[in-house]
Amino acid sequence: MLKGMKIAVIGGDARQLEIVRKLTEQQAILSLIGFEQLDHAFTGATKEKIDNVDFSEIDAIILPVRGTDLNGQVDTIFSNEKVILTKEILEKTPEHCTVYSGITNQYLSLLMKETKRKLVQLFDRDDVAILNSIPTVEGTIMMAIQHTDTTIHGSKVIVLGLGRVGMSVARTFHALGAKVKVAASQSEHIARIIEMGLTPVHLDNLKIAVEDIDICINTIPHLVVTSDVIEKMPLHTLVIDLASKPGGTDFQYAEKRGVKALLAPSLPGIVAPKTAGNILADVLSQLLEDQLR
Repeated sequence: MLKGMKIAVIGGDARQLEIVRKLTEQQAILSLIGFEQLDHAFTGATKEKIDNVDFSEIDAIILPVRGTDLNGQVDTIFSNEKVILTKEILEKTPEHCTVYSGITNQYLSLLMKETKRKLVQLFDRDDVAILNSIPTVEGTIMMAIQHTDTTIHGSKVIVLGLGRVGMSVARTFHALGAKVKVAASQSEHIARIIEMGLTPVHLDNLKIAVEDIDICINTIPHLVVTSDVIEKMPLHTLVIDLASKPGGTDFQYAEKRGVKALLAPSLPGIVAPKTAGNILADVLSQLLEDQLR
């Protein structure tokens, strides 16, 4: 139980609602920041503006999966107001206050260092990332069906990266009958691709590997689908970029050449927010209980 623990939930999408529901059931006291347009009310949770919260009493801060942008702004789909996490806010919190986020960036990491507060990245955990890959794959399949005029079965697909999401995507598209290549750079990943019965491609040879593909699915969070790579793709190729913003694709050049390229981060929050939210809520509740001990 989290009875009496004071937590600030700042921004987020529908996934945060499952987190709020779980934590209020455990009798935590929540300040909801960036939720004033939310019709639903939760017992034990109060909608507040960030300037009205007494952060000196806050034991934990829960950010959306993305955390903040590079200027400290937090995504708030239930609010039109700009919410920014600042150094001044964190300095008001007790020293034991822990910040929970899906991922981090240069701004957020520097903020944690300057304020000497602990940051827990949920997506660094294998259990969260692996379970979260399930709705991500389902959303990718949905996008592939919506934006192509052929079946996945028999299509030529290349998946970039063999991390936890890349592996799930490659395995599932292969199971649906696609002819799947997987591009990676590490020798152990190349070996795993071979073991999975898929076609391995070294990232250095990406320009050659895309010459005959129908769908390119990127999971690598830096620019890999460059203009040189896009230049070699057939014009009918669909690029689905699952990497966190800004993705790993030169979207401007793709549009110029006429290749459809879609940035699709946070798919779980779009296609299955309840499931994705419950995954995060279960882990967060355990971590917060551990923090209390």
